[in-house]
Amino acid sequence: MLNFLLRHKTKMPEPQEALPGRSSPMPVPEGHAVLDAPLRPPFPDETEQVVVGMGCFWGAERVFWQIPGVFTTAVGYAAGYTPNPTYEEVCSGRTGHNEVVLVVFRPAEVSFEEILRRFWEGHDPTQGMGQGNDVGTQYRSGIYTTSDAQAAAAERSRELYAEALSADGRSEITTEITPSEAFFYAEDHHQQYLHKVPGGYCGLGGTGVSCPVGTGTSA
Repeated sequence: MLNFLLRHKTKMPEPQEALPGRSSPMPVPEGHAVLDAPLRPPFPDETEQVVVGMGCFWGAERVFWQIPGVFTTAVGYAAGYTPNPTYEEVCSGRTGHNEVVLVVFRPAEVSFEEILRRFWEGHDPTQGMGQGNDVGTQYRSGIYTTSDAQAAAAERSRELYAEALSADGRSEITTEITPSEAFFYAEDHHQQYLHKVPGGYCGLGGTGVSCPVGTGTSA
């Protein structure tokens, strides 16, 4: 029975199997609990956005709000089928969604390559449908880009990190890289969770292998 449940949790549903969801978005606070910034757009013209999945989104969000040059962050759901899902629906494995972090950053202050480096080094991108003790489609590794330039940079960084992991005897990367189509905000109590609950659960853990991607600000 346990093996059946694990197979169910790690198998993506077909679109026709997905839960129907709802038309109304989840209400979230107006402001970020750590950064002096809004959670919802419109965002400043000089910013870019990317959405990433690294396992449980509580710890993943903290990785990015600590980076100088990041304007704001928010946790939510993406890369699935169900509109405006709840946390419980996503955890059921019947939405196709991933737990993700929206990262809004100023390229003049922090490069996209540095965002990618923090992404790769912040989790283990070889674990397929899970991360550590967290098992399920909602914990998969993913980069959801908002421009062709981001997509090209993400693909190149995956190639470089795959070489570094291989040299260290690690498995192949399972990270998906696709355009960001829709980001659905998670419930308000999930936003900046580890700031509100400093001793809360964080299952995030990297491989210890450095990512050979450029750091610093954009030229």
